[in-house]
Amino acid sequence: MALPGENTKFYETPNHPYQGERIAEEADLLGRYGLKNKEELWRAQSELRSYRREARRLLGRTGEESADEFVSRLTRIGVLDEGDELDDVLSLDVTDVLERRFQTVVYRKGLANTVEQARQFVGHGHILIDGRRVSAPSYKVEVDVEDHIEFDESSPLADELHPERASAQE
Repeated sequence: MALPGENTKFYETPNHPYQGERIAEEADLLGRYGLKNKEELWRAQSELRSYRREARRLLGRTGEESADEFVSRLTRIGVLDEGDELDDVLSLDVTDVLERRFQTVVYRKGLANTVEQARQFVGHGHILIDGRRVSAPSYKVEVDVEDHIEFDESSPLADELHPERASAQE
């Protein structure tokens, strides 16, 4: 138990320290999504685990209102698609959670050339969401504000002729 004021971990580490296949998968995901370290991946895996745990709990109950709220929340952040049901939560993959990270959405929209560059742009505050500066690459982007992601007008990157944006235009 953590004492008041102390930080606690928000993720679970793997049970076994060395499993070659798991380590190779983790390294692939780290490179594909531009994650800083394995802790960020383990946080996403723990988040997915909590979604599945909540779905199993709701499937065992008869109350539909809370299940609908849970599914609509996951649909709002883009983890589930429109029309998906509570059963579909159990078939989610960690990539579904990683795709909704701010740095991944910035890269997919073409505002950065690489996911690492997208992480840098986000961390340095060059990109706004609906007029708000968000500097956390792990921020979960909701589907309805995804179209409102843009460069900050006061940022040097707002100029389309900036050298870091040149290769994205070609």
